[in-house]
Amino acid sequence: MESQSTFNPERRIAMLIDGDNAQHSLLKQMFEEASRYGEVTIRRAYGDWTQPNLANWRPVMLAHAIQPIQQWRYTTGKNATDSALIIDAMDILNSGTVQGFCIVSSDSDYTRLCTRIRESGLFVMGIGRMNTPEAFVNACNVFVYVENLPQPDEAKAPEEIKPQPAVKGPGEVKKPEKPKTTAAAKKPVAGNAKTSKKILNLLRRAFDIATQDDEGWVHLGALGNALQRIEPSFDSRTYGFKSLSLLIKSMPDQIIVKGAKKTGTSTIYVRLKEDTP
Repeated sequence: MESQSTFNPERRIAMLIDGDNAQHSLLKQMFEEASRYGEVTIRRAYGDWTQPNLANWRPVMLAHAIQPIQQWRYTTGKNATDSALIIDAMDILNSGTVQGFCIVSSDSDYTRLCTRIRESGLFVMGIGRMNTPEAFVNACNVFVYVENLPQPDEAKAPEEIKPQPAVKGPGEVKKPEKPKTTAAAKKPVAGNAKTSKKILNLLRRAFDIATQDDEGWVHLGALGNALQRIEPSFDSRTYGFKSLSLLIKSMPDQIIVKGAKKTGTSTIYVRLKEDTP
């Protein structure tokens, strides 16, 4: 049986965005993440678009063919946007026109919605901040933290950063300041002892439920699916690596790797070392 957490070209996805609880500047990256699991056919964003704080959403929604759903704020302190999104989600669910949902928010109010979608046998992913409540995260098949997505300032080309020399004195020029280091240039956090122990424990649990051959070898793709079943928010980027294979290869003392990736098809197999503490 194909894992829910893999790309399926026949899976149509409804992407529903909580405009009060999402970052418009990362919308392109969010679409790319959702498209890794299927085709995003329904695109809606919810909010009171008459409010000045949501004005920047307009050009982004136009660029990505998103349907804005207007929801008035009937009273202060109550979020009518949540209710509108949930009602629409249930209508879409009952219509049978999609095979998956992507809920963009960090609000725990959508936890029950996600569990209801999964109860119907459909795929559901969430996209939100790292402070998203654990209940909402675990209610999804896959949860992606926006902090792991390429940030808007990281998209600038190197040539766009042109520090100008400042004259300090006669015949003396002050050295240009070095550009600030972006999140992408930071060192991997997996080198931290506490973090490494957490990753290793998670990998052990994944190896236990993944399909192994007689010698204990597990296909890298199967291991990745097992990791996301255990922890929907698992993402190698959280630990400073672009892919699971790079994360695995950074742990030669604990994991043995064989095979390679050729023409886009992974033939990598991994196995825990028997003497791993």
